Amino acid sequence: MIRRLKATRYLLVMLFGTALLHAPTQAQTPDTEQAKTEQESAEQGQLPLDELRAFADVFNHIRLSYVEEIDDKTLLENAIRGMLTGLDPHSNYLDASSYDNLQTSTSGEFGGLGLEVGMENGFVKVISPIDDTPAQKAGIESGDLILKLDGKPVKGMSLNDAVKMMRGKKGSDIELTIMREGERQPFDVTITRDTITVVSVRSRMLEDGYGYIRVAQFQSKTGGEFKAAFQKLQQQRNAGLKGLVLDLRNNPGGVLQASVEVADSFMNEGLIVYTEGRLSSARTEFSATSEDLSNGIPVVVLINGGSASASEIVAGALQDHNRAVIMGTDSFGKGSVQTVVPLSEKNAIKLTTARYFTPGGRSIQAQGIVPDITVERAKIETLKTSSRVTEADLQGHLSSENGDESTSKRRSQKNGESLFNTDNQLYEALNLLKGIHILSLNQQQTAE
Repeated sequence: MIRRLKATRYLLVMLFGTALLHAPTQAQTPDTEQAKTEQESAEQGQLPLDELRAFADVFNHIRLSYVEEIDDKTLLENAIRGMLTGLDPHSNYLDASSYDNLQTSTSGEFGGLGLEVGMENGFVKVISPIDDTPAQKAGIESGDLILKLDGKPVKGMSLNDAVKMMRGKKGSDIELTIMREGERQPFDVTITRDTITVVSVRSRMLEDGYGYIRVAQFQSKTGGEFKAAFQKLQQQRNAGLKGLVLDLRNNPGGVLQASVEVADSFMNEGLIVYTEGRLSSARTEFSATSEDLSNGIPVVVLINGGSASASEIVAGALQDHNRAVIMGTDSFGKGSVQTVVPLSEKNAIKLTTARYFTPGGRSIQAQGIVPDITVERAKIETLKTSSRVTEADLQGHLSSENGDESTSKRRSQKNGESLFNTDNQLYEALNLLKGIHILSLNQQQTAE
């Protein structure tokens, strides 16, 4: 009994001695406004001694009575982990492995397969294989469901645990059991891991004058990469872009500053996002600079339920400033700020310290961004109709005076899948941009 009490007192002093020694006292408080503030600080500084004694008792019981011996370091780490996971889904303890993975995800280089993945019905679903990676070369396709990893069922596994299994040393193998739409049975694919450099920004021309930029994740270099991609699209067309689709679907977020830089590319003034928390350092505002990189061209932003955090900041800012049309489905709704506090070189805690708000004062947390135009992802097929005969098909028809070729010849040259068949949301975004451009031309002609 004496031993237990000594251990309890020792643990209380070890864990909380500093806070107890420095807690202000109410006896020194005169009747002034300053004294009132000091009293409030004193009340906040006091710790619940009964609960601390209970904690120390439990700690000591585990040390002495648990069926297997556990060292104090492990018990204390578990206690820290428990305190954080009891707060919200995004606050947690980062051991050496988790801390390293966090730093890797923001730098964008790691050993793995090259897959963007999510969860669907308890299985890992491939969102997209990354270009020029082992996964793409092995034939992994968007929409594939991963049922097993090295023979271990994925069902019941967290996404983080599945990602950890897929990552590994360059040159090592892993076997994936895949279920693909249209296939009757699952099949196995063995993939050799390699060093993966995540390209957070990809771009291309959809049609003449209409650009497309996808931001897969907001990393530390994303802002600069986005500007470079946008300028490259502009240079591909001397007359400038008619419109741009910014694809933030299944973008889980990332670095706050990167999202601010991307939103700033479309704005020349105004608030982009602000945060509010208990500490003064958690209350910040981010505003646009005077340079609008996009030069005011029409923009459509695509979002869905996988768009979270930093991607919601961009969508919310452009929506509130009427700078873009937001299209797709409701976003995820992660509107909280996490601060990483290193405890040593090997471990840290990730603590939720603030909430995001859009320029109009909307909280993103558990609300998300509601698109201006809702377009569900769907598989659409063109209805086959009987062959139509037009003037261009009649033998001996007169040619057009402007010298253009016959429309029958042009129809016969159309082949391959269009966006209509492969990505209906992107197809609708492109059509909207075309409509906006046509209307703007009509307005210009009317004004002249």
